[in-house]
Amino acid sequence: MNPLVNSLMVRAADAPAIKPAVELGTPLLLTIAAAGIALLLVLIIRFKIQAFVALLAVSILVAVAAQIPLKDIFTVVTNGVGSTMGKVALLIALGAILGRMIEVSGGVQSLATHFTEKLGAKRVAVALTAVGFLVAIPVFFEVGVIVLVPIVYAFAKIAKVHPVKFGLPMAGIMLSIHVAVPPHPGIVAGAGVFGADIGLITMISLIICVPLGFLSYWVASIMNRKDYELLPGVKAQVEEFGSDSLVRVGRVGHDGPGARAIAPPRPGLIMFLIAAPIVQILLGTVGTLTIAKDNYWYGVASFIGNPFFALLVAVALSFFLLAVRRNWSLKETGEIFEGALPPIASILMVVAAGGVFGEVLRTSGIGAALSHTLDSLGLPVIVLGFIISLALRAAQGSATVAIVTTTGLLTSAVMEGGYTPAQIAVIVIAIGFGALGLSHVTDAGFWTVIRYYGLTVSDGLKTWTVLTTILGLAGFVLTYVAWILVGGLGH
Repeated sequence: MNPLVNSLMVRAADAPAIKPAVELGTPLLLTIAAAGIALLLVLIIRFKIQAFVALLAVSILVAVAAQIPLKDIFTVVTNGVGSTMGKVALLIALGAILGRMIEVSGGVQSLATHFTEKLGAKRVAVALTAVGFLVAIPVFFEVGVIVLVPIVYAFAKIAKVHPVKFGLPMAGIMLSIHVAVPPHPGIVAGAGVFGADIGLITMISLIICVPLGFLSYWVASIMNRKDYELLPGVKAQVEEFGSDSLVRVGRVGHDGPGARAIAPPRPGLIMFLIAAPIVQILLGTVGTLTIAKDNYWYGVASFIGNPFFALLVAVALSFFLLAVRRNWSLKETGEIFEGALPPIASILMVVAAGGVFGEVLRTSGIGAALSHTLDSLGLPVIVLGFIISLALRAAQGSATVAIVTTTGLLTSAVMEGGYTPAQIAVIVIAIGFGALGLSHVTDAGFWTVIRYYGLTVSDGLKTWTVLTTILGLAGFVLTYVAWILVGGLGH
């Protein structure tokens, strides 16, 4: 080996752990943390600073205030980015590509038509809620809402009702899945910070989201007994849609391969593509839980069930089943793959900055101070995670920021708490459901829903904000039941 490289490796291995130059007391450390979070919220809410820049700036200021040596601060920053992005970047990117392939192919519309035909015209809201559940697994929340808007408008015109009557329950379950089920960025980032098992999170969160789908439909049906004002702009768009619009191939306004396809893909194919990575991850998780670690098949199960590999397989399947078999050109398919990545760049940067914030809190001793303080309060970490995430969500709007900030704050408490993998997975899910509630004017998703469904801000607060809060609380209650089942009450 090159002597210089060898020398650098030895020095890196022998480098002492980074510590604050001065050990500060717990009250001062917690004050710094509180001031940092307050500044973060002011930058995002008052000054409209992009969350990535705000998180990064606040992380550096907190590091300086906590007396981390200036020469080590950007080493901490680098460590935070590497430890977080190494666990989540590929998952988010592959999930975005899979969702984009399904979106452009017309698969979402195919699912909507299939479920409507099976359940009948009188159960359109039920059908769209079921479609929302499936679509939300691979497709980002805002994208799913926008892609399904033509179908909602078409049914709203036929039934002569407000679009919110069909769209509200569907959007409710879609956001529930967005905050709690991988490969969505917030929950994946939270899992990365805690080192949680993605397979366990997927299995538990999907089970919890099933009753939430029924709850979303039931609560929305009660809200929809009232008539709401339909904004003129949306009213004009609804009037443009008719029964001929129920099946649309490709995304509205899209001129790519999906728009030129003869017919949308069969619903069974889309359900297969959505289920394939989930089943593969769950099989691997079950294998690693039941096979001894020194057994050869344990390695096989671990490899097959790895979320990176499962999503890569799903993307490969979508390439052959949606692109090759439907005669898309390689150039067009490549453009679809490429087009899936720019929209997630901002999300990835927020996740990276959240990793930096968490690393600063750990290195500075703030995380340990908070852990000891929480222990003295006697509240379970799962309850604290939900409350902190809910408060951050309400304050600044982004579910991803709420989740990565909360997991950063609680890292020491979780890592030093002696929790089992299943218990850590449940804690991450509880934090995710905290980021579901209180979606209001600070949340971009709130504006997406009220803009496309033609609600006034006042009606949006009465319906969407209330629905997301009910779903968030219900999700936490069901998560707490899972916490009891995995032995969490013993902590």
